[in-house]
Amino acid sequence: MVKKVLIITSNTGIEHDELAEPLNFLQEKGFVVIHAAEKNEDVQTVENDEKKSATYTPDTTLSEVSVEDYDLLVIPGGTVNADKLRINEDAQRIIQYFTDNKKTIAAICHGPWALINAGRVKGKTLTSYKSIKLDLENAGAKWVDEEVHRCNTHDWVLITSRNPDDLPAFNTAIVEELEEDMDIIP
Repeated sequence: MVKKVLIITSNTGIEHDELAEPLNFLQEKGFVVIHAAEKNEDVQTVENDEKKSATYTPDTTLSEVSVEDYDLLVIPGGTVNADKLRINEDAQRIIQYFTDNKKTIAAICHGPWALINAGRVKGKTLTSYKSIKLDLENAGAKWVDEEVHRCNTHDWVLITSRNPDDLPAFNTAIVEELEEDMDIIP
């Protein structure tokens, strides 16, 4: 059975490579990847939070996602993107469903910010972009400065990375997690 990955974003301020690289990498590895955004409108990505980059058309909206269909959730960074997801009720519902059902979440750069408002970082060890370290610690997380970190506290896996430079390790960790429990056919 093919594993399904859900990527959630707002419609603006998403760090380009943090959306495009996991999406393309996972599709190339044979996983089904669905991108859900706040609205069914083009998503504007940015480079370094400042320069406009490519636009992407989402496959669906956050409100229309059937979360039970997915094995793993990816939350890209981008300051504006993460800030919007923090206050989006549908994004929060999706994050809470994944954690409540012990499904893996992978968040990069500012992406872990969205987990704070979902009440899901307390007791977790994770990494992120350095500017949100204090926010994560104040919410009860332990912050580490690592290229990629995998935490299984509370019986659900959280994979985190710091910034776009860490994308190769981030993508590899996601694939390893997805392949870990797949049936191996001799």
